[in-house]
Amino acid sequence: MSDIGNKDVFARNLSYYVEKSGKSRGEICEDLGIAYSTFSEWINGRKYPRIDKIELLANYFGILKSQLIESRPPIKNDPPNAVRLPQEIVRMVPLYESVAAGFGAYADSSAVGIIPCCIESDWEAENSIGIKVKGDSMYPKIEDGDIVVVCKDMDYDDGQIVVARIDEDDAVVKRIHLYPTRLVLESINPEYQDRVFEREEMNRVHIEGVVRKIVKNV
Repeated sequence: MSDIGNKDVFARNLSYYVEKSGKSRGEICEDLGIAYSTFSEWINGRKYPRIDKIELLANYFGILKSQLIESRPPIKNDPPNAVRLPQEIVRMVPLYESVAAGFGAYADSSAVGIIPCCIESDWEAENSIGIKVKGDSMYPKIEDGDIVVVCKDMDYDDGQIVVARIDEDDAVVKRIHLYPTRLVLESINPEYQDRVFEREEMNRVHIEGVVRKIVKNV
């Protein structure tokens, strides 16, 4: 039988990279916007994820999708918590000083630099930008001065962190929650109120892109 689609192989590989990352399952689920129950089904070999979720996990761990879905011996002599980054998936993405500049809201929307980023998909690499975050509405997950790597015009799911534009105002970075007749843009910092849009008001919100990585300002 092929390893592709094998739940046990995927569960074993996922467990290996979770351990190498040094993070808890809960932290990884929060980082990726994945339900803990869903992640548990994957890591316990009860379910096999969709290909987009496999790519999401691979990008997070800085590995190829094949390293999650194929049976292969573990890499020896790696230092603790180290994950090798294949050179072919290290891409350079443009960096912008603000959300507005990154999405062309200002006349002066030139990039201020470039940053390396581990991205396997050619399409995602071509559509990704880095944005320096200002403000503390997403504290402590995203702090003032952190860089978020955003994939523009990417399909998004409930619970993911996105860049959203409300009416014609500047875009903001928020966690999105989707309901049949309601859309909520959540600020993780409890000092900021969530923005709620119901029924026709939902059309006021345009999702510019999905936050794929957070680069801490250290």
